[in-house]
Amino acid sequence: MDRTTTAKLKKEILITGLGGQGIVLAGQVLGMAACLVDRLESTLTQSYGPEARGGACSAQLIISDKPIHYPYVHNPDILVCMSQTGYEKYRPLLKDNGILIIDQDMVRSTDSAGGSVFPIPATRIAEELGRKMMANIVMLGFVTSITGAVSLKGMLTSVADSVPKGTEDANIAAFNKGYDFGQALLKARHKKAAAKKGADS
Repeated sequence: MDRTTTAKLKKEILITGLGGQGIVLAGQVLGMAACLVDRLESTLTQSYGPEARGGACSAQLIISDKPIHYPYVHNPDILVCMSQTGYEKYRPLLKDNGILIIDQDMVRSTDSAGGSVFPIPATRIAEELGRKMMANIVMLGFVTSITGAVSLKGMLTSVADSVPKGTEDANIAAFNKGYDFGQALLKARHKKAAAKKGADS
């Protein structure tokens, strides 16, 4: 195998939820940020359940600094769940060291809190903003904050370019809410880890 062709940066991301939650749009926004702003390679595949709205759906995204020859995700590095059915279907596929991100009001996770599990009340935050449909954008802000899979600049540009005209400011505000929630969670975990390390030493 020619190691010079091995991707240094490769992330497989699977976003799952229900039709009507904007799951595919979320995948498109991530892919556009990776390609058009971060100048990486990306692919997007999608699947739907028997019903377009209310049925299970997923967006499978691969981001890499090398050409991508196979576009399907079988063992994601990052799994984003916005529905219980999606969690139950795809959780077994997550890599052992993968990151699990859930909408905590929509998913009852059997995973222990902490570590590589990151919950956010994305739907509740969107409702507080007055637009439940923006839960996917809140989640994208959180995913960007937690994983760093794409740049903040790329995501802000992609969100603004992807949402309906006239809703850019509202969607950017929703994205920032999710991003800030992620930053606060990471800060709290780092502080807790530092305190534990100090207590153990």
